[in-house]
Amino acid sequence: MATLTGYVEKIKFRNEENGYSVLSVESNGQDFVLVGTFPYISEGDQIEAEGRMTEHPVYGEQLQVEKYELKTPEDTVSMERYLGSGAIRGVKAALAARIVRRFKADTFRIIEEEPERLAEVKGISEKLACSISQQMEEKKEMRQAMMFLQGYGISMNLALKIYQEYGHQLYGIIKENPYKLADDIYGVGFKMADEIAGRVGIVMDSDYRIRSGIFYCLVQSTGNGHTYLPKDELLKSASELLGVMPEVMEKHLVDLQMDKKIIVKTGEGESSSEAPEAHVYASQYYYMEMNTARMLQDLNIRGNQPEEGIRRKLEQICAKEGIEPDEMQLQAVVQAVNSGLLILTGGPGTGKTTTINTIIRYFEQEEMTILLAAPTGRAAKRMTEATGYEARTIHRLLELNGAPEEGRGIMGMRFERGEENPLDADAIIIDETSMVDIYLIHALLKAVSPGTRLILVGDVNQLPSVGAGNVLRDMIESEKFPVVRLNRIFRQAAESDIIVNAHRIHAGEQIPLGKPSRDFLFIRGEQPDGIIGSMIALIKDKLPKYVQADPFDIQIMTPMRKGALGVERLNRILQEHLNPASSSKAEKESGQTLFRVGDKVMQIKNNYQMEWEIRSRHGVVTDSGSGVFNGDIGIIREINSFSEEMTVEFDEGRMVNYGFRQLEELELAYAITIHKSQGSEYPAVVIPIHSGPRMLMTRNLIYTAVTRARKCVCLVGIPEMFQVMVDNEIEQKRYTGLKARIREISEFA
Repeated sequence: MATLTGYVEKIKFRNEENGYSVLSVESNGQDFVLVGTFPYISEGDQIEAEGRMTEHPVYGEQLQVEKYELKTPEDTVSMERYLGSGAIRGVKAALAARIVRRFKADTFRIIEEEPERLAEVKGISEKLACSISQQMEEKKEMRQAMMFLQGYGISMNLALKIYQEYGHQLYGIIKENPYKLADDIYGVGFKMADEIAGRVGIVMDSDYRIRSGIFYCLVQSTGNGHTYLPKDELLKSASELLGVMPEVMEKHLVDLQMDKKIIVKTGEGESSSEAPEAHVYASQYYYMEMNTARMLQDLNIRGNQPEEGIRRKLEQICAKEGIEPDEMQLQAVVQAVNSGLLILTGGPGTGKTTTINTIIRYFEQEEMTILLAAPTGRAAKRMTEATGYEARTIHRLLELNGAPEEGRGIMGMRFERGEENPLDADAIIIDETSMVDIYLIHALLKAVSPGTRLILVGDVNQLPSVGAGNVLRDMIESEKFPVVRLNRIFRQAAESDIIVNAHRIHAGEQIPLGKPSRDFLFIRGEQPDGIIGSMIALIKDKLPKYVQADPFDIQIMTPMRKGALGVERLNRILQEHLNPASSSKAEKESGQTLFRVGDKVMQIKNNYQMEWEIRSRHGVVTDSGSGVFNGDIGIIREINSFSEEMTVEFDEGRMVNYGFRQLEELELAYAITIHKSQGSEYPAVVIPIHSGPRMLMTRNLIYTAVTRARKCVCLVGIPEMFQVMVDNEIEQKRYTGLKARIREISEFA
């Protein structure tokens, strides 16, 4: 073990999430590099560190710090260095020298106890004297607070937020009601607060704990797509979490309503025969649904242009563009011209793209400005290719600002476009609307002024959005807006077994799996390992040439995460076959996952603050922005153990740097769940078909999987299980209230 005492000259690298730092320290006239985790440290600090001297192959000799202590500067040289290091705003090296020359070894005591005397030094006003003293005290307090919070396993970034929110009051809050952190600070959840509470010794039936636990269950349910929970279901869930009987929690619902954190609606049964039940919303989601319904109603304006005139113009456009629409497509264009809000829905091959193109050409002829968008980068790129018109993600259309609104809130993001700065367009067309959750539709509608035409396009039979809500279905089932349903499969599309079989799946019909096909193949396999072997052969050897695509562009999609054919096991096996270990490829283990340069990975949560850059061949930044979203797929380009960062390249060349503590936001993506495939399209998809839970092996799941393929679907497994999925009409229940809110609003319109 080696011990070193010195002055922190420079912080060369710092991971603000976990405090891992690389320091340049001067000790006895020599420079040393210290590496370790420092909860709070500044340039200019005096440090006494103990650790092991190691030799880094690139960066040379380093002290790997195992324990350290920050010392108050005691000699005049150290005091002058600290004050002149930049740690204290308004004090530079020359002024620091004058202060120490005046007060000598008594300098720090003067600053702490008699700060007004600093004004005796030339260049220091009374105001600056107070500022110097205050900053010294704040740094001392912050250092103590950081050390205190680190004792509860709180990260550096979070500790800083807590200190900035509460200041010296944080000690009382942590000891009396740590659940307040979950209410006030974005990034602190109930489980973290509960862990802190357990260490502090707060009892299980604490009022604070029960209220926080109920609210946590409500917010967590949005991860399963719900915008509310029936009261009995909420209390049952909270009871399991808290270990408290449901009847004990009833009174806390009233308290939460009084605090305006929840809204309880009664009498919202789906039919008149159902007994009214209480629906409990987190207030934010209730008002989001209510405001969404109101804004939809405001857009739902009917025009009165004569249909005959519209059809005459359409004939000219179709003749010029070589388009041959059917009657429903023509009706869709007529509706688009005369509707402030239109929903266009239909399965694959029914002409949604042709209809969109015809609408665009009509609007162009009328000299209208048009904006196109989709929920994901892949869907936007496909929309651009299909229409020849630039399409963007909805997030980019709304000009996502990475900074969360007021640093907190359930969503943690905000957009530059909204009521005060609406989108400048005569018509906006959104594709893949089945993927749009309640938060995104709410944000979009805030940026659309009444009088702008909004056309929402999507396949209502796809799986609903990953986020909360069932927006497209609720809008259609409300029966309050114009809806055009395309159901005719066009001749060219009818030549594709992918499209024909997708419609058969939706109708619950038998699928002729033994029939020869160019684009819909079934390979029999009984045992999971045999199925995996067949899938590897398809991806490595057979499909790339057949569909003219890179193996990494071919996607394996499976119904489940766990099990012999689940995402977790498949990714471990596929990684070794598609990107095996090599001395030239850096690796990083995080949790249960080993990441390797060249791996295919997926972002598994929305991160609105994550910054990205697009660089030219010469490394020049040509574009930048923020936001990496749930379902984005990329390739690991670099793993840097020294800076503790991993670089991932996503669609369109977006390069994103992840700190090692952020790797929990990524997982391997050689295989993904079918749910995660929404809005994406691949040259070919490979789907293992084996036994699984009935709630997962459903018709709309396999329908969604099949419709993700552009050129070829390969099913590998048990044919009988495939038909079981087709026959299984179960759909996971989503508790959403948008349909009810739309109907309520329309009654008063």
